[in-house]
Amino acid sequence: MTDVASLTVDQLTDQLRAEDYIADRGLATALLLALKLGKPLLLEGEVGVGKTELARTLATMLGRDLIRLQCYEGIDMYHALYEWDYARQMLHVRALAQSEGGAADDDLFSPRFLLERPLLQAVRAGDQCVLLIDEVDRADDEFEAFLLELLGDFQVTIPEIGTVKAASRPIVILTSNRTRELHDALKRRCLYTWIGFPEPDRELNIVRARLPGIGETLAAQVVTAVNRLRDMDLEKPPGVAESIDWAQSLDTLGSSELSEAAALDTLGAVIKDRDDLDYATKSIQDVVG
Repeated sequence: MTDVASLTVDQLTDQLRAEDYIADRGLATALLLALKLGKPLLLEGEVGVGKTELARTLATMLGRDLIRLQCYEGIDMYHALYEWDYARQMLHVRALAQSEGGAADDDLFSPRFLLERPLLQAVRAGDQCVLLIDEVDRADDEFEAFLLELLGDFQVTIPEIGTVKAASRPIVILTSNRTRELHDALKRRCLYTWIGFPEPDRELNIVRARLPGIGETLAAQVVTAVNRLRDMDLEKPPGVAESIDWAQSLDTLGSSELSEAAALDTLGAVIKDRDDLDYATKSIQDVVG
């Protein structure tokens, strides 16, 4: 297990690279400070640039459990924190009703009927986990305010049971695709960094790391073509994840280089919007070069 206290930026970069995650110095520095200071790290950037993957990689590297909360429109604290297992409670009531005793409220709202959701799991796990709060920008203002409070003291109160406080703080990573602007209060609670599309050389290293058997020519051609796609007027520019998917798809079909025919056959691996697909298909000569 990695000793966070003695890590340097270069060592962290190397350890991430050993897990096939290629981080630039800015990202590695922000992550190291978050680890050493015990502060949440907010990652913003385009879709598919490796925000979520960083949390997964970090959990693996540190030997911790990854607990992921996927945010969405309408999520509330109970979906994220805990719920009661009503089906089991009803069975318990029926079973007790058939006995002489009858059911007590304390029995119905005891820990054995509590369904822990990601945030409560993380409070209980403490420094044994990495908590990923994914796409926080999809949640509403009320949920963002709840998160702000939780990240302050890492304790929650369950009326029927009492207060549950983390014995130690988990590592927390929040991600945002900037579908809306997050409030300043949440940003101030976190360290912040932006993950943009990588430079072509670093993206090529990422593709090679993720697909060690890929041909050098094919990998380079895919990265070049993806960067050309990003320069086009697309609704959803492809991320690094799409570069990897495209290269893997081409390699799976036995392509050793990116021809126009091979590109047309596999565009669905890199383009995920109908209008973008039509546009890229018509401009395939410009994409492949």
